[in-house]
Amino acid sequence: MERYQTIRAYSAGGVVFRLAPLQAHGDFQAKGETSEHTPVEVALVGRSQQGLWTLPKGTPCSGETIEQVAAREVQEETGLEVHLISYIGAISYSFVRDQVRYYKQVRHFLFEATGGDIALHDSEYDRVAWFPLPEACRRISYANEANILSQAEEIVQHWLQRQQREG
Repeated sequence: MERYQTIRAYSAGGVVFRLAPLQAHGDFQAKGETSEHTPVEVALVGRSQQGLWTLPKGTPCSGETIEQVAAREVQEETGLEVHLISYIGAISYSFVRDQVRYYKQVRHFLFEATGGDIALHDSEYDRVAWFPLPEACRRISYANEANILSQAEEIVQHWLQRQQREG
């Protein structure tokens, strides 16, 4: 049996959303869409060569809180200015690289896009795009991240309902 050095690591990132522009979905309600669900888009980051689409995430710098890590990473990787809404959840996985087994936990937060531009993303990924939430769930490369998107959708809808009630 091979022996590996073990490293436990964590990172943070999240789901960045915006209300879908009307022209993207037409001025009419999309087929099958109920009036209580506002069309929402999320920003995914990707690598063209691998055909990869994923959620933005990254590792902490010294002294950062987990929320600060998540906000910094999503801003750098998407080019967007964001506002923290809520914690979504965590995913865990492991992998081996260079005789080291990494156990990694990624904590995901929900962010509302408040400015910036996806054209201003850093070079870690070569593409960033907005997708309607159902399409993002289909395109995302990892099942555990699709689960985070589903959880995010529920949180966004509750948040939007609360915003409407509060005026």
